Amino acid sequence: MTLAWLAFFDAMLAIVLVFVGVIGAHYYLVHSFFGFQLFVFGFLLSVLALVFGVIGMLLTRAPQRRGAFNRALLGTIVGAIIAVPVFTILMRGGRFIVNDITTDTDNPPEFSANQNLAFNQGDPHYTLNYNKDKYAAKQQQIYGVVAPLKEKDPPAAMYAKLKDIAASNPHWTIVRADPETMTIEGVAISWLFRFPDNFIIQVRPSSDGGSLIEMRSKSRYGVGDFGVNYKRIHNFLDRVALARDNDEEPVP
Repeated sequence: MTLAWLAFFDAMLAIVLVFVGVIGAHYYLVHSFFGFQLFVFGFLLSVLALVFGVIGMLLTRAPQRRGAFNRALLGTIVGAIIAVPVFTILMRGGRFIVNDITTDTDNPPEFSANQNLAFNQGDPHYTLNYNKDKYAAKQQQIYGVVAPLKEKDPPAAMYAKLKDIAASNPHWTIVRADPETMTIEGVAISWLFRFPDNFIIQVRPSSDGGSLIEMRSKSRYGVGDFGVNYKRIHNFLDRVALARDNDEEPVP
C-alpha cells in the first residue's frame, strides 16, 4: 500500500533529520541555522508520516494487508512521537513574535562592536538598530513593563561588578567592555541549537547618585524567540540583585 510505505519512509527520514539537526548543531558539526532547518524538515515529515499513517491504517485493516498495516502503524507512532511535542511547543511559543527585548524602549542601549561580528554580516535585511515601531508595542503586550534595575552603587563600581558577573557566564562571550561609556557587549549561545544572540548591558547614573542597569538582548535568527531574550535579561538582573552585599538593603 503506497500510503503505508510513505508513512514508514517519512517517519524514518524524520528521525534522521531531527537527530542530525539537533546533534549536529549542538556539537558544532553543522551551522546552527542549518541544523535548525534540518530539524524543521524532520518535523514536517513527521506530520506527513502521521497523516499518511492514519489514512494508511484505515485502508489496510483487512487481515491480508497486515504487513502494510504494520508499516502504517509504525509511521503513525513515530510521526506522533516527533510531531506532537514539537507542535505543542510551537503553540506555546507562538505568542513570542518578538526577538529584540530591552529595558528602555525609548532610549535603548545600541550595539557597536557586535555590528562587526561575522555572524551579523551578510544579510542586508538584518540590523542591530532598535526598531521601536516594530518591537516596543509587542514587548509591552507580551511582557508588560521590562524595567531597568536600580542599584545604590555608583556607576563606575556597578560597571565593574557587572563585568565580572557577565564574564562568569559560561555561555556568554564578551566582545566589548568600555569603562568610559560603562557598556558591555557580548554574544550569548543558546543551549540546544547553539544560536548566537546579541546582548548589551549599560550602566547609567540615576538621579540619587546610584545606578540604573539597562540591558537589551536580540536574536540573530528568526522572528520570534520563545521568550529567550526576556529570560536572559530577567535572569541576569536577578543575578545582579542577588550579588548585592548582605548588609545592603534592596532599593525600592
